[in-house]
Amino acid sequence: MKQTVKKIRAFFSVYYAYMLEYRSEILLWVLSGSLPIIMMGIWMEAADKGNFGLKSIDFARYFLSVFLARQITLVWVIYEFEKEVVEGKLSPRLLQPIDPLWHYFMNHVAERVARMPFIICLIILFFVLYPQAFWLPNFTTILVFMIVSIMAFALRFIIQYTFAMLSFWTEKSSAVENLFLILFLFLSGMIAPLDIFPEGIRQIVMLTPFPYIINFPASILVGLPVDLFRGFLSIIGWFLLFLGVNRLLWRAGLKKYSGMGA
Repeated sequence: MKQTVKKIRAFFSVYYAYMLEYRSEILLWVLSGSLPIIMMGIWMEAADKGNFGLKSIDFARYFLSVFLARQITLVWVIYEFEKEVVEGKLSPRLLQPIDPLWHYFMNHVAERVARMPFIICLIILFFVLYPQAFWLPNFTTILVFMIVSIMAFALRFIIQYTFAMLSFWTEKSSAVENLFLILFLFLSGMIAPLDIFPEGIRQIVMLTPFPYIINFPASILVGLPVDLFRGFLSIIGWFLLFLGVNRLLWRAGLKKYSGMGA
């Protein structure tokens, strides 16, 4: 157990120091995830003119929660893995007595911590600009939101890391991620709250992993009705499914890998 903790601390300290070298870029990464804020302005205007079951203030709080969930669950491992496979840089990692997955995972975790100060500043700025939207969730709500967001991040990571395994067979596995991203934007609740979808469509969407990455944690934080049991079970189920596929593709891919750029 002590050895595991030491390894985690070592990985985190190395990648956190690495991320601090790119503080300016991290700020740009944070700002690049401002789509929910843009959509917030659109839906607040629409709420004043239409009947969506949510008030403009509800849309403001929802999309701020979406922004936070998006910052926590953002993943880019497929682009890094694809590059390392194509250039042969994966070979040195395979010589280490640890699964390369942990390098990518801890890199993401360290980046989350490095971007936190910028996120806090943007939240403060948001409430300065929209003081009427200020609300303070209770401790239990915040705790559940954090747990669900971490689980959602793990799910998003394993989904993209599974797609990354296709790099062993094609040089453009990221094309699959780009297709996934189109569905993700529309079905995750990032463009619009799933509560305003027609009931039939919403029930179909809830059978996919998309809403549990963004809409589910955001709805918890803002206080919209959610099925916690179904949400937790769905995240765990989808995670185990993609984890199984990932391990199968990993073993098959290693047999094919030849270090093309080495």
